[in-house]
Amino acid sequence: MSPGAGGCQPDYSPASWREYFEEMEDVSVGVGTADGGDVFRVYRAGDAGPLLLLLHGGGHSALSWAVFTSAITSRVTCRVLAMDLRGHGSTSVRQSDDFSTQTMSSDVANVIRASYGETPPPIVLIGHGVGGAIAVHTAGSTLLPTAVGLVAIDVVEGGAMDALHDIQNFLKGRPKSFKSMEHAIEWSVKSGQIRNLESARVSVVGQIQRCEADDGDTPEAASAVADVVAERNEEFFDQSSVNHDESAATEVVYKWRIDLSKSDKFWDGWFRGTSNRFLACNLPKLLLLAGIDRLDRDLTIGQMQGRFMMQVLPPCGHAVQEDKPDQVAAAVASFLLRHKFAEARRETRSVNSFAQ
Repeated sequence: MSPGAGGCQPDYSPASWREYFEEMEDVSVGVGTADGGDVFRVYRAGDAGPLLLLLHGGGHSALSWAVFTSAITSRVTCRVLAMDLRGHGSTSVRQSDDFSTQTMSSDVANVIRASYGETPPPIVLIGHGVGGAIAVHTAGSTLLPTAVGLVAIDVVEGGAMDALHDIQNFLKGRPKSFKSMEHAIEWSVKSGQIRNLESARVSVVGQIQRCEADDGDTPEAASAVADVVAERNEEFFDQSSVNHDESAATEVVYKWRIDLSKSDKFWDGWFRGTSNRFLACNLPKLLLLAGIDRLDRDLTIGQMQGRFMMQVLPPCGHAVQEDKPDQVAAAVASFLLRHKFAEARRETRSVNSFAQ
């Protein structure tokens, strides 16, 4: 919150990724191919400890992990790599409409190989929603030989399959465009899509793109415009690039970067069989849920058998790591420490010792 003319008013201005991550990079995959390969946008933090590989949910971007990244790196010594999945954020791929679990899982493995070679550090896969399903599939397919742990956030096969029928209605009901980035952030918070203003200010930047308001504009054409803007300004809609003269509002629109409704043929494949695949994965596992009602039969039985750790977080929406980043970070840190994947930060250990 920041003061306004009439007292304390919410600040809906966009925030830069630099406040949460240390580095942004475009990772090229398949460079030797005739069409130049694919380019995946990644954000990094930390330089020691296990690698937390963060996979966002459908329609979101790597920036949905921004506030969580600050919270987890302050608790344990770890590295973070958050990537924009294909068709999302600032990633640019040849087949942007191929959202199959096999293709998206291969993307994850390819980005890790391009970033760390054949000997990456120990990896803990952490995925939310669709990203959680991709994390489960990636871990179960042993595409990452150095994977040591798996964290799935609010992704349960039974609940997801039931909700698929409502997604198209939700997508049809939300605004198609906004007149400014601030308005997009305000809508996101007031509609309850993201219930944490700090997270929304950085996260929505990865969901919306600024483009010329021509009648012939489509999300695909607008993406090309946004890519040109990105070449000139790597910050992407930070304060300097957004707080421009709003008198130009009639010439500019802000649209969703991805039309999720066009991915509907892949929805069933994302989630069907996820619960059993999660249970079968031979890694230490943590399941974080926004509500106990999310559990399906297979996971309920597995949880009673002690086959994975589970924690139900305080009331929040589906964007769990955005709504409750500190609680999610605390749960993930506890998981990492319990399995000795990471060490507590010295400051954290000192506070804990004093508290005892």
